[in-house]
Amino acid sequence: MPHLHIEEFKQIAFPSSHNEVAFNFIAKNANAKDEELISVTVEEEDFFLLVKREEGRNLLKTDKLTRPASIYNVHRALSAYAELAGLKILASNVLSGAKNEHLEKVTALKKIEYFAENFPRDREVRIEVGFGSGRHLLHQAANNPDILFIGIEIHRPSIEQVLKQIAIQELDNLLVLDYDARLFMELVPSNIVGKIYVHFPVPWDKKPHRRVISTTFIEESRRILKVDGRLELRTDSENYYAYSYETFIAFNKTILHINKNKDIAVVSKYEDRWRKMEKNIYDVTMINEEESEALRIEGNFEFSTKQPDFEKLLALHKTTERFEGGFIHFERVYRLDDGVMLRISMGSFDRPEHLYVIIKEGGISYYPELPLKSRSNLKAHQELDRIFNG
Repeated sequence: MPHLHIEEFKQIAFPSSHNEVAFNFIAKNANAKDEELISVTVEEEDFFLLVKREEGRNLLKTDKLTRPASIYNVHRALSAYAELAGLKILASNVLSGAKNEHLEKVTALKKIEYFAENFPRDREVRIEVGFGSGRHLLHQAANNPDILFIGIEIHRPSIEQVLKQIAIQELDNLLVLDYDARLFMELVPSNIVGKIYVHFPVPWDKKPHRRVISTTFIEESRRILKVDGRLELRTDSENYYAYSYETFIAFNKTILHINKNKDIAVVSKYEDRWRKMEKNIYDVTMINEEESEALRIEGNFEFSTKQPDFEKLLALHKTTERFEGGFIHFERVYRLDDGVMLRISMGSFDRPEHLYVIIKEGGISYYPELPLKSRSNLKAHQELDRIFNG
């Protein structure tokens, strides 16, 4: 990710702007003097730059929780702040000049709000979770022009490589999302997806709760799949295969196809390597045979609190509130010039959402955007509002 190593961090006056980049406010970690966050707006994208103070030099980079869809806008924000503040740069991987011509014209990269506000329904949808190099995803999109493909990935270099190929191949049926696939599934309408591909997911043998395949993920897959739609798992991990098989077969009624070392039309570079090493490849395909009820999620993310107790909020640092089916963990607390900001994780235990909450006199808001409208997040929001009112 782009970053600057600087000799000394210098704070500007807020709000300010430079080279069409707006610097809105600064948030200072209430429990660690070596960390600050700078609110930035570039081309209607809101995110934070992170300042980390170290002995002898300081680091300025993007905050992972709020990183924007356009990595080019991160480069712009870092460069603009360095110029405006007159920072002495010791080392940098920030690019100068125009955006890559392929990334300039591609519109395939979407934010979660695009899908939450008006999910595409005009044709069959297929979803690939963790597309990596993108070989399989690009091949499928090129060979099925009447189907809409949605590729989900959190590795930025992989995303940018696929975006370049979308532009080069002029594909208009492929959208890309940088988001947690487990959360994304909760907003997909019922009965519209033809296939879900989960090819070579991280096994997470030491942290099984982070695995993509889970009882909840399978339940959501069954809901969004059309009748005869398929969830395709492909893995080189025998442990993951065994775990997934047991998870699938635990359902009262299910149809599974199992294959070992099956040949497919296109394989990843990693699969090429594993085949040369004579590693086994396992395929588990679940076929959906039932139509599901329409998705209905009711509620909102409004706060009822009007007079927050700032001292009480500062004391929430590193505390956790648990409720039936979920939790809220207060990871960090920040001081603002006119209020307090909390960094929290909330929702269900196996697919929590991470975000910020800004609390000022007369108003509370999420930053930079509202949580995903899921049942678990709405329930967590109600608990958060109760805590603020307590």
